[in-house]
Amino acid sequence: MGFKRVEDRPTPKEVYNYKVYFTAIQIAWGALTFGYDGAFIGTTLTRASFQRDFGLVNMSTSERNNVSSNITALFSAGAFFGAAFAWPIMERYGRRVCIQSSVFVFLIGGILCTVATNQLGMIYAGRLFTGLGCGGITCATPTYLAEIAPPPVRGQMTGFFEIAYQCASVIGFWINYGIGQNMSSQLSKAWRIPMAVQIIPAGMLGIMSIFFVETPQFLFKRGDDEKAIKNLVWLRDLPVDHHYIQEDIALIQLQIENERSIAIGRTDSLWGYLRGSFHELSLPGMRNRVFLAFMMFMWQNFSGAAAINYYSPTLFGAIGITQTALYTGIYGLIKAAGSIIFYLYFIDRWGRRQPWITSSVACCLCMVYLAVYVKVGHPSGQTSLSASTVAGGKAGTAMIMLYSFFWSFGANGLPWIVAAEIYPLNVRGVCAAYYAMLQWLFGFVLTKALPSMFTSMGWGVFLFFAAMLFGSAVWSFFLLPETKGLSMPEMDVLFGFVGADSEYKHRIDEINAGRSGKMEAARSESIVSQENKQSGEV
Repeated sequence: MGFKRVEDRPTPKEVYNYKVYFTAIQIAWGALTFGYDGAFIGTTLTRASFQRDFGLVNMSTSERNNVSSNITALFSAGAFFGAAFAWPIMERYGRRVCIQSSVFVFLIGGILCTVATNQLGMIYAGRLFTGLGCGGITCATPTYLAEIAPPPVRGQMTGFFEIAYQCASVIGFWINYGIGQNMSSQLSKAWRIPMAVQIIPAGMLGIMSIFFVETPQFLFKRGDDEKAIKNLVWLRDLPVDHHYIQEDIALIQLQIENERSIAIGRTDSLWGYLRGSFHELSLPGMRNRVFLAFMMFMWQNFSGAAAINYYSPTLFGAIGITQTALYTGIYGLIKAAGSIIFYLYFIDRWGRRQPWITSSVACCLCMVYLAVYVKVGHPSGQTSLSASTVAGGKAGTAMIMLYSFFWSFGANGLPWIVAAEIYPLNVRGVCAAYYAMLQWLFGFVLTKALPSMFTSMGWGVFLFFAAMLFGSAVWSFFLLPETKGLSMPEMDVLFGFVGADSEYKHRIDEINAGRSGKMEAARSESIVSQENKQSGEV
């Protein structure tokens, strides 16, 4: 297994420079927009002032539930279609413009939600626009991060996206917690402030995006080689004639040439691009990648995190904890801390496959305990609990915290990283839209189904998710390949995709042989230098 960073070739230290890291952190900022949303919207809708200002107090319980469901669902639906609309912008105008346009749409939605007064329609419109913007951001951001990152730290840099998401969730929770503790729920600003806060990260991302450079891969694909090389030199902090830069250029152009040799029906129109993409995605070595993304996002959403979020207040209350919101916040803090530690230090050393297996098994065991506890102890709705039930509830709370830690380095963020790094350049835009749409679709389905699942299945919900986690572990053991440290042409070889160019793999081998030769030459030069130094000292 090992915890050593895997380099695809001898990598100069200049490649790991502040410019590429700073750019990655700025881009990853986009995850704050939807990470914050999931943490603040539910509590905000229950504020007495929100219910009063928009007439929910005069509605029946079913009508209020329907309004709350619509407000939540419009965001998910908007995000689904926002991801779908993003790929044409990504392919025609680039990743940078896609992020900027998505931020603009999101800001419109955030402003509408904040200034709305007695107009539920404005809230609906605002939620739709913020969803559209988030969909575009989730489509473009992981792709941008994967393209600018050096292969040895691609997981770490793409992981910034997940770190930002988890940090935003924590921020959203504690803002709502602070408002609940220090502000009357009857004041309109109790719901306006959380609505307005979402404008801040989006606005900052929009300002920072002015200084982004377009990814070299996109520019090479569009034929703007001069600008592509300029941006590559800037990101890698090396001169254009350095062998590392020349190898990067050769690998990118090799991949573009190979993909063009198998493209069918490609024209300058987006429909022609889509037809050509579907043809390429239907080929051996691409079908398995399409299926891989589908399975990873399915496992992610059916790993039970939503069930934990849904049921944790009941478990906390069952052991006599009155501040259930506080413990829910601690649960989020542990999840965020686990994500930060893993994606900063271990993702490119431990890899993708082993963490997924370990996380799935551990989370499965936590779910099994919760299922048994809820079945045997019946903590929900009881006013007086036995000593054994209280003790079991304490263990259940520990299991929730353990689950949050183990989940933080498994299905939590790995689908975004793997999906962003496995697709060839020619179809990367449409595939980014595809996996972002999968995320929002699965999330929407589960959000709608979970209340009914708890009503009809009870403790069986946890057993269901335990079974899904076990299936995830088995699937990853047999079918999830290790992708850490691989260049994109090497990804093609890993998945068995060599296209129509029979020389493709041979040319990759030639480049790799050249790398090995440079490595041996560098080692020999280092040995000679050390010997000369020792002779001089003598």
